Amino acid sequence: MGFAFRNRTISTVGIIGSGRSGPDLALFFVKALQPFGVNVLIVDSTEEALDNAKAGLHKKVDKAAESGAYKPKDVEAAKGRITFSVNLDDLKEADLVVEALGEDPNQKIHALKQVENVIHASAILLSNTGLTQPEALFAELQSKGRALCVNYLSPADRNMLVEVVPGQDTNPNITEFVMRFHETLGKIPIREGSRFGFAAAPVLEGLLVAGIRCVESGLAEPAQVDAVAKKTLGTAFGPLAAATMRGANASESVLKEMSEKLGPWFKVPTNLADVTQKAGAEATELPPNKGSAVQEQLLAAYFALVGNVLDARIITPTDLDLLLTLGLGMKSPFTLMNSMGLDKSLALVSDYLKGYNDMPIPTTLSGQASSGALWEILDVTFHREDDVGVITIRRPKALNALNTKVFKELERYCHVIQTDPSIKAAVVAGFGAKAFVAGADIKEMSNLSEPAQGEAFARKGQLASGRLEELGKPVVGAINGLMFGGGCELAMCCTARVAPKGLKMFAGQPEVNLGLIPGMGGTQRLPRLVGFERAAHMIRTADPISGEAALEYGLVNELVEGDVLPRAIELAREIADGRSRVKQMETGPLPDAPDSLPDIDIGHHSKVIDRLAVLAILEGGKMTLENGLKNEAKRFGECWTTQDTPIGLKTFVEKGARTKAEFIHK
Repeated sequence: MGFAFRNRTISTVGIIGSGRSGPDLALFFVKALQPFGVNVLIVDSTEEALDNAKAGLHKKVDKAAESGAYKPKDVEAAKGRITFSVNLDDLKEADLVVEALGEDPNQKIHALKQVENVIHASAILLSNTGLTQPEALFAELQSKGRALCVNYLSPADRNMLVEVVPGQDTNPNITEFVMRFHETLGKIPIREGSRFGFAAAPVLEGLLVAGIRCVESGLAEPAQVDAVAKKTLGTAFGPLAAATMRGANASESVLKEMSEKLGPWFKVPTNLADVTQKAGAEATELPPNKGSAVQEQLLAAYFALVGNVLDARIITPTDLDLLLTLGLGMKSPFTLMNSMGLDKSLALVSDYLKGYNDMPIPTTLSGQASSGALWEILDVTFHREDDVGVITIRRPKALNALNTKVFKELERYCHVIQTDPSIKAAVVAGFGAKAFVAGADIKEMSNLSEPAQGEAFARKGQLASGRLEELGKPVVGAINGLMFGGGCELAMCCTARVAPKGLKMFAGQPEVNLGLIPGMGGTQRLPRLVGFERAAHMIRTADPISGEAALEYGLVNELVEGDVLPRAIELAREIADGRSRVKQMETGPLPDAPDSLPDIDIGHHSKVIDRLAVLAILEGGKMTLENGLKNEAKRFGECWTTQDTPIGLKTFVEKGARTKAEFIHK
């Protein structure tokens, strides 16, 4: 067996090093890949180190099993598919090897050279580092094209974020494979340029310096600085306590190198060890004036450090925001600056840096402030694959759910594709492996209270998603995971859809669970694609269908193994060139539109909402698609004339998707 992905098969993952990160990485890989029979091998130089790692790993697995985080199959895989060896030659069958030693570059370089002589020619070689650039680590390798740096943020088995840093000699296809491979396994890979410390470490270590400076200036004691930092920055630990956990010696070593390569701001504080030792003391409350001063200094340092990273041009603001908020658990610096006002934020940074004179005011911050525009953090990304434009909806915490912000960004990229003559086709994808789009943002809908608001909300979504039909160019949906509600409706606006094989729960229109009907075209496009009877059953019962059923129904055009994106791009080109033809959706009144629908068991769902759904389906079938959509939006708005819609939305928001709403059918 093995995990087949993008013309590669990963059967064995090798990990060099049994320290803190090695076993965590092993747990991540084996849990994600155990359904495919993938084995993980941890290699270290001594039996003692491996025995300690094995004991710690098994203890962690048992504890996770007790809490319910690990299922029995995960426990079995972790203990049975993770093996340990002192023999480097055992890596000869590994298809992916991760060097996970400490941050000593000399040790890493030596290990990487040894590993290269063992692994087979097509194996990929990764170095897990948050500091050293790939050009330095891979300089002596014979096959630099297959090597790149990654930084799995701690804890590696649970933290979703991973920094991916290719070197100047890394094969772009290998970089793309590593990005998509990790995304498919549930990680959020952030591609960055090469600079010492990459993007995360300078912010973390820079805040340590800022915290120590607060102590040096007499504003607060170490524990007080950490208390203010947690409240101000949103972190679980203050910068001084975090340094204590990393080890003062480790921070000293990192800061020394950063000061040489990134600038004098990172000069090692003379009292580093003393201050970090006191960080664990109980914090007494600061006087308001000193508390505000510490808060201002930490915010100014945070904004300055973020600007410093952006000035290096190694990462976009959108990716940096995701890295800091999801990876490091910090408040969004860009949201904080937008809330404060960019002029005020820049003044705060400028005044702060004048007092130290060891970091220039970041040009990125001053430029953004002078532009008069707020920071924009995108939920929809765009890139080109030669003549195909690829739109990706990326809201990983919300399973790519649609909201007003997504609609606006989607329309923006539709305009780019439509007006660029060098782009002949487009692909729409969802980020990750779980969901293409899980639906519309229900929290946003729960704020609606009147029929007119509901109708306007539906119409807004219809027009935004309908832009895909108006491009005059083929659009293929790369349906990487489940498509529910608004996700299914968005996908139906595409010319064609490609989905992965083997998804038992794939597509559905579950709006009636919320006391709603579909409002982005589900009652109109679904009957035109799969027929009235099947469409009505899906809409009225909320029952999902499998990928295989979706193919049989005509809801998707192809099912493929593994990553759907390459085939979606290929199909988009084929349609644009006339090499493939797909059935076009009927936009006029449907000649087979029925006058009624058969009675079915709608279970616990609202009878009044079911009547609105039936009306939208039947009325729309006798109209043009455009008029049917307008009528659907009107019927969607009428949901707010019932008592069941507020009940359904409130139940979801307060109790979650698995709780059935107690509808009263009024």
